[in-house]
Amino acid sequence: MPKNHHINLKLSAMAVRKIPKNHLFVTGRYASAKNGEMRDFESLNEKDYLILLDFDPTVASFEVQPVKIPVPGVPRGYVPDVLVHFHADESGKTRFPLLVDVKHTNDLAKNAAKYAPKFEAARIFAQVRDWEFQIIDETTIRTPYLSNLKFLRAFKDRLPETSQIETIVRALSNGSLTFNELLDSLASSDQEKLSWIPAIWHMVITQLILADLQTPISGDMLLELPKSP
Repeated sequence: MPKNHHINLKLSAMAVRKIPKNHLFVTGRYASAKNGEMRDFESLNEKDYLILLDFDPTVASFEVQPVKIPVPGVPRGYVPDVLVHFHADESGKTRFPLLVDVKHTNDLAKNAAKYAPKFEAARIFAQVRDWEFQIIDETTIRTPYLSNLKFLRAFKDRLPETSQIETIVRALSNGSLTFNELLDSLASSDQEKLSWIPAIWHMVITQLILADLQTPISGDMLLELPKSP
């Protein structure tokens, strides 16, 4: 297998296949914050996966419908859903690009024979380019983490006042607090608390405050400041 670790292989940002409107599946366009442009999707699973990529700090960028792979006996070939590019880690190593097809478990079971040659062609196609190939289904995508991101992303662009950020940082400077404890320390009346909630969630989604987003959001969610380097 050839090694191309030092080759920066760039693909066109244009998708190789235009996603048509489909009355059987949910299709549409997703506004990617990470890529700064609209990305097409052809299932809710795929849209949700794009949300996960957009908020994954290890992901540098991603391309939708990135390559057409020749498959014997399949005239139109095979077009996987997404190609993911990663940032270098703290040691300077960069994970190989990840070629992904997003499917539903029922679809995979029902059409296993049809997909088998396509997936095998994709594995070979990825391997010779030093990419990885992975099939992802809703069991990996539909998690409390995704639900939390869907809720929190509405607060990403709602910038708090600088004074609010400073006050929240001071409140957490002595250690972690639950969401309710933090809110109680910031305001006494329900009306005052309402003005602080967007600021807290903005700081969580932008990682100015750390929280365990793998568990459902609640008033008992523990919040803390990032550790100083």
